[in-house]
Amino acid sequence: MTGYGKARCRIRNKQVTVEIRTLNSKVLDINLRIPNYPKDRELPLRSHMACILERGKVEVSLSIENATEASTIALNKPLFSRIYSDLIQALRDVNAPENADIIPGILRLPEVLIAEPLADSPQDWDTLDAAIHTAISEVVDFRNTEGAILASDIIARCNNLMLLLDSVKPLEENRITTIKAKLNRNLSELPDSIAIDPNRLEQELIYYLEKLDITEEKVRMANHLQYFLNTMNDEQAPGRKLGFIAQELGREINTIGSKASDSDIQKLVVQMKDELEKIKEQLFNVL
Repeated sequence: MTGYGKARCRIRNKQVTVEIRTLNSKVLDINLRIPNYPKDRELPLRSHMACILERGKVEVSLSIENATEASTIALNKPLFSRIYSDLIQALRDVNAPENADIIPGILRLPEVLIAEPLADSPQDWDTLDAAIHTAISEVVDFRNTEGAILASDIIARCNNLMLLLDSVKPLEENRITTIKAKLNRNLSELPDSIAIDPNRLEQELIYYLEKLDITEEKVRMANHLQYFLNTMNDEQAPGRKLGFIAQELGREINTIGSKASDSDIQKLVVQMKDELEKIKEQLFNVL
């Protein structure tokens, strides 16, 4: 959801630059820094940005350059005089010294210094709105470019997960053989005085090996990966859905790790987790 757009327009004697920055956010948060922007125009503009940008922290800011040497700041003399007189009288009432140090503080008060209006007519605001829409289009283009790069990286990591999953299969077969051999060896070391029921032993072994079986987890993980890729390709704004699928992938990987009982499979699980975490980090920037 990171994006940047910039556009320029001229309103009377002023050169106006519109900049729009977007950052990652779970919701849409629009901050319009446009002085004296008409309220009847603000809601349609916000609605348009919500439809186009959908999510993210959005900041719209202006920088204004005056094309003439005339000052764009005026002093509100009646307000300044009234505040100054009141402060001087207050200082006299408490026998405090009178000095000009209070003037900078007065100038910082609201409405003492009046900025020249950015626009005076509906046509001026139309000009500004056109520049804002141009900047929004640049943000969308920026996001599309970044999105293509993110998609390539995410797809590559999904393919890596599939390769790692395929690498588990030969290790799994060896793991079962190793576990059986270890159990038989332990049983052979038992004293002859201990009687073993072969049928009951066979049942317990089958139950134990079934608990260690990870076939179901591998199938679900492969399905989740395919569903993840299909969602990326088929949906317009899949970010939230991809996040949910990534959580399911994490559950399957954790279950494989907990059932593995094999150091080589555990190493593959660690690599899977690393790839999945990188995918999750990238998903923060996907709509």
